[in-house]
Amino acid sequence: MSKVVLITGASSGIGKSVGEYLFTKGFKVYGTSRNPANYPNSKFPIVAVDVTKSETITTCIDEVLKRTSKIDVLINNAGVGITGPMEEIPESEIKRNFDTNFFGPINVIKAVLPHMRSNKSGLIINVTSIAGYMGLPFRGVYSASKGALELITESFRMELKTFNIHMSNVAPGDFATNIAAGRYHAPVLNDSPYHEKYNLSLKMMDEHVDSGNDPLQMAKAIHKIIETKNPKVHYKVGAFMQKFSIVLKRILPDKVYEKLLMNHYKL
Repeated sequence: MSKVVLITGASSGIGKSVGEYLFTKGFKVYGTSRNPANYPNSKFPIVAVDVTKSETITTCIDEVLKRTSKIDVLINNAGVGITGPMEEIPESEIKRNFDTNFFGPINVIKAVLPHMRSNKSGLIINVTSIAGYMGLPFRGVYSASKGALELITESFRMELKTFNIHMSNVAPGDFATNIAAGRYHAPVLNDSPYHEKYNLSLKMMDEHVDSGNDPLQMAKAIHKIIETKNPKVHYKVGAFMQKFSIVLKRILPDKVYEKLLMNHYKL
């Protein structure tokens, strides 16, 4: 039987690319979106989910199991961006970001684990970010929420080994998707002490996304993980320098690395 794959946030961007690619490889793919009716031409079924609402997660898992009787692979892809000076981002927006990027994936994992445990097998892939390996200026909340998911995966993996359930992180760099359009941007305030630097950084971030790699690269990487018997804890997918920045963070003194980041962002 074909493996059943559930992908959250699969109506666009990386999630859509992964879903379409796995579909061509013979997997039975189900995606999620908050508004499935907006995607009538999707190549795979889209089920309603808002990962910040536990009841919709439960309904989604039940629906997929009703149609297929199993979920072999869960890909936690749903996420949102957020930018702004840490001092000026409202607390409510910080909490909203963590609800989607951190608590959302955890609740989807919790919903699918009893089924995988009864099947004595399963694979969960959490899409994080290379930004989650470092605190970036004006992207601190995003870095923190993705970094938290990276760490929680390490804990989950050890707890789940007994049940033959695997879990891995895939950290993408910049890819050409519509993530910038869905971000929360703290407004660039004329009277803000961060006005000039934040405005410049914001333009740079958008340029990085616009010139990013093809999301098909992520799809192929995830397919390879699914086909791997014993997946690694962490995977990084993106431009060489983006991946190398993680290596530099490990080997350079903190202040030297900080200076490199500040030079890059022209701070």
